[in-house]
Amino acid sequence: MIDRVALVPQPPLLVPELVPGVLRETSAVREAAEEAVRWLRGGAGTWLAVGPGDGESCGHYEPWRHGSFVGYGADVRVSLADRDGAVPGDAAADLPLPVLMTGWLRARAGVAEARVEVVDAGSAPEECARVGRRLGRCAERIGLLVLGDGSTRHGQRAPGGPDERAAGFDEMVAAALAEVDVEALGSLDTAEAAELGASGRAPWQVAAGMARSRAVGDAEDDRKWRGEMLYSGAPFGVGYHVAIWERV
Repeated sequence: MIDRVALVPQPPLLVPELVPGVLRETSAVREAAEEAVRWLRGGAGTWLAVGPGDGESCGHYEPWRHGSFVGYGADVRVSLADRDGAVPGDAAADLPLPVLMTGWLRARAGVAEARVEVVDAGSAPEECARVGRRLGRCAERIGLLVLGDGSTRHGQRAPGGPDERAAGFDEMVAAALAEVDVEALGSLDTAEAAELGASGRAPWQVAAGMARSRAVGDAEDDRKWRGEMLYSGAPFGVGYHVAIWERV
C-alpha cells in the first residue's frame, strides 16, 4: 500500500560534490528534496522509485544495484540498499540517472533499500496510467519516490534554448502537483512536454495513475490525497518541483 509520495527533480546538481562552485545557488532545491525524502521515510522503510529513461535504460532495478556519479564529474558512489563495508571498486558507473539519484537520496534519508522502475520518457499517457494502476494495487507498505524535471527551456540560461511556453507549462505542473490534480497531470500533452524537454511528464502521469486508482473503485478505503508544494523554480533554466502527497 502506498500512502505517501515524494515528487522530486533529478538534476545531478543536487549532489554537492558535483557542483562545488554553485552550492549556494543549488541549496534551496537540495534542501527541499531532502526534506521531502525524510518525510517519505517516516511513512515506510523501503521505497519504490519511478524515473524517466529511454532505450536500454528502461526497466526494473533491484536493491543490490550500485554505481557512481563519475560520469557527471565526481566519483560519488551510491547504492540502492545499505551495504556492509565499502562499495566495491568496480561499482558500475553507467546506471541511469534516476537510479543514481535514488541511491543518493536514499542514503540522505536513511532508508534501508529502494527499488527503481525506469519508464520510457516517451510513454503514452495510457501506458503511464497502466503502470500507476499496477503500483496502486501494491499490498506492501512502501514509499513512492517520483523523479523528473520540468521544462529545460526557461529563459536565456536554458540548456534547451528559450521557449515562451515553458513558464506556463511549469506553472500548471506546479499547481497540479500541489493539489494532487490527477486529471491535470494525466492530460499533459506528450508532444508538448517532449518539445519543452520536460522529463518528468511520464513519471508524474504514473503517479497520477497510482493516486487515481486508490481514490476510486476501492470500497475498503475512500481516503483522499493531500498535496503540498515544497519548492518550485527554474534557477538554471530548468523547471524543478518538489512536492509531497499523503492519503488522509
